[in-house]
Amino acid sequence: MLIEATASDFAALTRGRGPRNLRLVADIAPPQVLAMLGDLAATIRASFAPAAWLVVEDDTVVGLLSLIRPPDEDAVTIGYGIAPARQGRGIATRAVTDLLAWAKADPRVGIVVAETALDNLASQKVLTANGFVRAGERVDPEDGPVIVWRRSP
Repeated sequence: MLIEATASDFAALTRGRGPRNLRLVADIAPPQVLAMLGDLAATIRASFAPAAWLVVEDDTVVGLLSLIRPPDEDAVTIGYGIAPARQGRGIATRAVTDLLAWAKADPRVGIVVAETALDNLASQKVLTANGFVRAGERVDPEDGPVIVWRRSP
């Protein structure tokens, strides 16, 4: 299940606490990564909301899904991560499915874009299971070569 992540949620996460009376998987992400994601969400939220979601299973925050940059016209670009202890259970696939349901209901969204590292087969499976198609490759200044995936909601 996705729950829109607020600034208060990110503040709790960076302190190692579960927001909203939810439990928190210990290895969700390092505090500096959580702080960076909170700052990114705040920047995007100034012009487009929602910008980030908590990925929740059994009343536990097990990951995050967010926009990774402000929308470009009707295209939103997403990124996601699941705590290592919870990977391999279909959680990311379900989270992206939920995100696509949100995108389909939001008239501002016409295309959902995601990028994966060339060797990130698990994330590629998440996207193909959700109907994304490979739209090309590019070189990201931080991540190196990535595959670009697209899908209409």
